[in-house]
This record gives sequence, structure tokens and C-alpha cells, in this order.
Amino acid sequence: MLALGKLLELTLAGREPAEKTQLTVDGVRMRWLAEGALEVRPPEARDNGMDVLLSAGIHGNETAPIELLDRLLHDIARGDVKPRARILFLFGNPAAMRTGARFVEEDLNRLFNGRHENSSGPEALRACELEHLAETFFSQPDRTRLHYDLHTAIRGSKIEQFALYPYKEGRAHSREELARLRAAGMEAVLLQNKPSIVFSAYTYDRLGVEAFTLELGKARPFGQNAGVNVTRLERRLEQIIEGTEPPLADESLEGLQLFSVAREVIKHSDAFILHLPADVENFSELPKGYLLAQDTPQTRWVIEEEGARIIFPNPKVKNGLRAGMIIEPVSSMAFA
Repeated sequence: MLALGKLLELTLAGREPAEKTQLTVDGVRMRWLAEGALEVRPPEARDNGMDVLLSAGIHGNETAPIELLDRLLHDIARGDVKPRARILFLFGNPAAMRTGARFVEEDLNRLFNGRHENSSGPEALRACELEHLAETFFSQPDRTRLHYDLHTAIRGSKIEQFALYPYKEGRAHSREELARLRAAGMEAVLLQNKPSIVFSAYTYDRLGVEAFTLELGKARPFGQNAGVNVTRLERRLEQIIEGTEPPLADESLEGLQLFSVAREVIKHSDAFILHLPADVENFSELPKGYLLAQDTPQTRWVIEEEGARIIFPNPKVKNGLRAGMIIEPVSSMAFA
């Protein structure tokens, strides 16, 4: 296997490869771009015009997606997977990955779409670098563009594998991409309704990419991910990379649950209280009239929506950041 196929090993060791560019026996070019960043390019005659960014480790303790990308890279470096697409593999936060921490100083996934310009420290610098790497990778015109940013969640979830679909005013969500997500094992998709500061929102909004955050289960340390089943996603990624994916128009949306964001719960002060158990799971249902949270004396979040659920509850975030989202089901008929 080519040494560059061991990008994870190099990243965790904090080493640069001796050779920055290598070719597989099939002529696939692997090029080291920066720490945790590797570009894979098929021979020109096999290039099908698709650019795929696969990122993981934006939070350093979310290891199942990191291990998934490591397996794909090994297979490419050995020649077992033969790319027809260009791929950029990114391990987002190497410093946090090395310590098994979510982040070093601040949450990297809250520093995109220019947010890093208002901050300092290692995560701010890394967010700027990741934006630059993505922008350069997606700079070639007239190509199909896809970005999957792979995560696992802090807490358990009643719907274990789901995707977040970013928002941009005037841009419609794609039925074909929803079908691709369902085929990749996603049980639900959250259709966002406002701009965001996460990595997938940056590539979707600024670079025009079809981009998604994928949540694949609960975060566990390296080597302890037997309970995170990514078989369907791994198979679909291999098909995308090799250009063997079945036509998306033939894929069904049956069984895919769709949700939209009704409201965000923003923590304004240290007085913030979230009225949920510490171990509450994502997608837990909330009854109408329930006092979900309160902050300053005038700020209360009372459930008004039919079929409301909570996602990403976290009362420990910094003041001014999102402490949870109230979501509600939507019909898939608009995408039939």
C-alpha cells in the first residue's frame, strides 16, 4: 500500500510524508496538501467530472467517521477501489484528534463562513485553512460537486443516522440528493431554514456545492466503534468514488423522515436553564405547552409546534450560541 494511504497515521503522529505525491498502479494520483489533507485524482481518461469532499474529525473525538475515511483511503492506495471522481480527504482538527478531545480551545464547527475572522487560536486558523482547501478544490468549472462532512453526536439519538441539509435563500433542496442520503443509510434529514456557520454550510453557501452534515451515531474513542454501523454509507461512498452509483432518479424516498427547524434555542446569559434531563436523546418528542428553556426573566421557550422534537440540546455552550433546536416534521410529498 502507498504511504500516502496512511494519512490518518501521519496525522495522528503529526508527521509530514517524505513523498508528497504518489501514483497507484492504476495511475491514480495521491497528493498531500497540508496536515490531514489529501487529494486523490483519477487518470484524466477515467475522470467522470465529479468532485467529492469527504471530511471528518472536525470534532476530534468523533472517531467512527475518521476510521471510515481511513478505510476508503487504504482501499484506494491498495488499488482495491478505483476512483473516477476527484476526492479531497480532510481530517478537520488534527490537534484535537491526537488528544481525543472535541476541540482544543473552541468548537471548530462554529467558525466557518467567515466566523473565524472574529476569533483567534488554533481552531480559527484551521477553519481558515479548511475554507481555503475547499475553495481551491472546488475551483474547477463545470463539474458536479458534493461534500459530506461526517460526524457522530455527543448524545444518543432516537434516530441514529441523519443528515443536516444547509440553507441558502433562493436555492431549492434537491430530491436526488435526498434519495442519495436515504440510499446511504440516513433515516432522516433536517432541512435547515437559515444560514449557518458550520463547514457544510460554508461549502453549500459560498462554493455552490451540494453539502451535508451527516450524523452517524454516538461518539466513541478510536477502536470502539463496532456499534456504529456505517456499512450502507461506506458502500455508497465507494460507488460515488468509482462512478458506479445507480441512477438517483430511480431511488425512492420511502421511509426517509424529513424535518424542518421551527426555532433555535439561543443561550443569552449564564442564567440559562434547559428543562431537559442531561441524558435526553436527539429527536425526543416535546408536548405542546412544555417549558423547554428560560434565560433572562423575559426569555422563555414554550413548545407551540405540533409534533415538536429537540435536537442538539447543550446548555453548556458559550453565551450567544445555539443550545438546541426545536424541529418539526414536514411532508416528503414536495419531493415526490
